[in-house]
Amino acid sequence: MTVLVTGATGFIGGNVARRLRRRGDAVRVLVRPGANDLAIRNTGVIPMPGDLLEPDSLRRALDGCAAVYHCAAVYAFWARRPADIYRANVDGTRNVIAAARQAGVRRMVFTSSVSTIGLPSAKPAKSKTDKTGAVTDADTERLLGDETMAPQPGQLIGHYKQSKYQAERLALAANDANLEVVVVNPCAPVGKWDVKPTPTGRIPLDFARGRIPGYLDTGMNLVDVADVAEGHLLAMERGRPGERYILGHRNLTLREVLQLLAGITGRRAPRLRFPYWLAAAAAVCDQWLEGGLLRRAPAIPLEGIKIARHPMYVSSGKAVSELGMPQSPVEIALEKAVRWFTDYGYLR
Repeated sequence: MTVLVTGATGFIGGNVARRLRRRGDAVRVLVRPGANDLAIRNTGVIPMPGDLLEPDSLRRALDGCAAVYHCAAVYAFWARRPADIYRANVDGTRNVIAAARQAGVRRMVFTSSVSTIGLPSAKPAKSKTDKTGAVTDADTERLLGDETMAPQPGQLIGHYKQSKYQAERLALAANDANLEVVVVNPCAPVGKWDVKPTPTGRIPLDFARGRIPGYLDTGMNLVDVADVAEGHLLAMERGRPGERYILGHRNLTLREVLQLLAGITGRRAPRLRFPYWLAAAAAVCDQWLEGGLLRRAPAIPLEGIKIARHPMYVSSGKAVSELGMPQSPVEIALEKAVRWFTDYGYLR
């Protein structure tokens, strides 16, 4: 089967393209001129020069394809021009949908984000973790977000989250008898081929570099990017059109993630917990200096700090039960990430 993968030079898209090639599919990848192709180099994929904002290039790339995996997006918590995030994530999705219809593509998997999943408005006063590190509570169901929950006012913090939510709405609305659309919502993936790296990938990278002096009281759902890639293929094969599937695995506090990395790298996990107000103040200063004066991405993005104030604990039970998504140990995923960063020169 011939398929197109957008965003294949990125973290998730690159792993999806690699997994499809191992299965034997004919894989086309949309590649912008000058893009870093390390994630797909020497894999046998077919590069198709183009851009999400150039409809003609999308039509050429999709001509003859049976399916499309739309993984491309700007995943960043700061941009010099925020409108660029919406153009790529929202307008780009609209263009892919239109081109897929014109090419007669029958099925599409849209890569959304766990950021579009609503979280419970009322959490238990105290939560704890069991011996495996998974978040537990006597009232766990009230603690975890799932596919039935829409974001509440105030949960769509920043341009990235808002743009992904708008793009997801477009994708779900496009589902019909002519183009079946399945939405997947990856959590916080770690593993190989995080070329950029992503904000999530910077956690093991910066820890291994000794650049994380402390932590915030926050948490996330961590998952092996290889499982996320497999979840995409399973969604294409088994996913119900018009449905969302959270591709995640294990809910962990940031402190627990750092403790796992300490065991992998031999570095000591930081013991200092930063108060939120201090991290926010540092982010404001950094955004003024780096984002404003130096015109480059801040090392401490304010949007990321605001997001971190609300732990993203979710359930991936639907993807496991309906799709058969694997659940590989996150310790191994973190170890693979550190090893990949080392092998490719990010770490000495």
